[in-house]
Amino acid sequence: MTNFKSLKNTLLAFVLSFVILTPAQAQNDFEIAKNVDIFVTVLRELNAKYADEITPGDLTQTAIDAMLESLDPYTVYYPENKIEDVKMMTAGQYGGIGALIQQHEKEVLISEIYEGCPAQKSGLLAGDVILKVDGKSTEGKNSSDVSAILKGQPGSTLALEVFRPTKNKKLTFNIKREEVKLPNLPYYGMLDSEIGYIKLDQFTENAGKEVRDAFTDLKKQGMKKLVFDLRNNGGGLLQEAVKIMNIFVDQGTIIVTTKGKIPEQNNTFRTPAAALDKDIPVVVLVNEMSASASEIVSGSFQDLDRGVIIGKKTFGKGLVQNIVPLSFNSTMKLTVSKYYIPSGRCVQNIDYFEKDTTKKPVHIPDSLAVAFKTKNGRTVYDKGGVEPDVLTPEVEASNVLLSLVLNNLVFDFANMYHANHTVIPPAAEFTVDDDLYAEFVAFLKDKDYNYKTETEYVLDDLKESADLDKYWNKLKPMYDSMLETIKKEKEADLQTYKGEISEYLASEIAVRYYYQKGRIISQLSIDPDIAEAKKVLNDTARYRSILKLK
Repeated sequence: MTNFKSLKNTLLAFVLSFVILTPAQAQNDFEIAKNVDIFVTVLRELNAKYADEITPGDLTQTAIDAMLESLDPYTVYYPENKIEDVKMMTAGQYGGIGALIQQHEKEVLISEIYEGCPAQKSGLLAGDVILKVDGKSTEGKNSSDVSAILKGQPGSTLALEVFRPTKNKKLTFNIKREEVKLPNLPYYGMLDSEIGYIKLDQFTENAGKEVRDAFTDLKKQGMKKLVFDLRNNGGGLLQEAVKIMNIFVDQGTIIVTTKGKIPEQNNTFRTPAAALDKDIPVVVLVNEMSASASEIVSGSFQDLDRGVIIGKKTFGKGLVQNIVPLSFNSTMKLTVSKYYIPSGRCVQNIDYFEKDTTKKPVHIPDSLAVAFKTKNGRTVYDKGGVEPDVLTPEVEASNVLLSLVLNNLVFDFANMYHANHTVIPPAAEFTVDDDLYAEFVAFLKDKDYNYKTETEYVLDDLKESADLDKYWNKLKPMYDSMLETIKKEKEADLQTYKGEISEYLASEIAVRYYYQKGRIISQLSIDPDIAEAKKVLNDTARYRSILKLK
């Protein structure tokens, strides 16, 4: 029987643990106590009188989640059974097997293996369909459900039954979970004899040291210029962003300032040590998925005129969260402040503290953007994100490639290729030649990857309008002729977009042999943003002009 008095006291302590009794907050004490009492009373009545059995823990979890969801998407409650998610968020590590999974139709399958982790060491492969975990079927479960089952205490074991399509048979693996540490830096190296490249995926513990070590190693290899890639980096620890900037700027430089409701959240973060290299030319790559700590770093490079930003406008997350331990080994990630980069601007794109009449968060319009100045006097704006100094064009995948990827056909062919080829050349040298591409086209012969082009959507609208206007009978022969032309063109799309498809296929095959590092290396020579970065770094006059360097 649930002890509701104890639950009431626990909930009250939970709420009041975050209350610092300023006069304004003290006025809320009665409301807090009253509503905790109401909540516990509702829960007690449900437990005693509801027509079916209830699970108080699940209902409480639902209530907490709904309460926090009404605030902002970054304030999140983690019960004890989600402790691995908290470790993943802060340290980039978790107890598990070291594999990415995905859902394809009704199946959950291994999509990628991390090098050196239990999944790789046990012999699991991309494409393996997960049938059972510890004897329990995964039927009806989604990828999130299965992911939660695969995670667990390091040292614990699990039995995994999979179906391997390339062998057409079931296999069972007994795997011991380990502490899986995702790399902050999946790859760094030289793009040519002078330009170094560092790819940073996250800002978890030791990210600053790892970037510093990579930078030092590249300098030994002859690096005179740097491409620092923060694309698709969702951020992490603020302190690691400061440490990374300390590689490039003088001691005592203000990198970020935080401002919150309580004085303890008002902090100024400066670089604590001498710069490692405050003169090396730097290009920072960003895109719409570069967020939080990535925006602190890219925004600081821009505000301090220390490097050129290239790519797409960043995500626009200017809020700081703290991890707060709670009772019963639960945790909460709590938004505590906004952050401001060196020019004084905040990059936050959505104002979660101001709601419109529908109680939805307000997008901050460009018309309200305020101008700020960089160190050298360039004008920048708080437009909800960091706007690149050099904006690169959007590169949209063709309809045929999107269809091949979404239908897992590139994925399936790469698995088949891996099953039949023990080795391939190094990732930087591996390409899909004409013979291999012909093999891929043959593989697709009996596969369904139909897709609809923009032209077909326009023709659908035309047919609907022609029906309304009573023109359809006269236009139908022309419509049918156009559809036939489109059909023939779509049949030729595999050749029309051969280059684009081959590049994607090469990276998908490379990752089977060389893991995440292989995918990155495979794409370096064909990446348009990297090509633009090299152009800017190799044009000293343009680089200095962008930053207004004397």
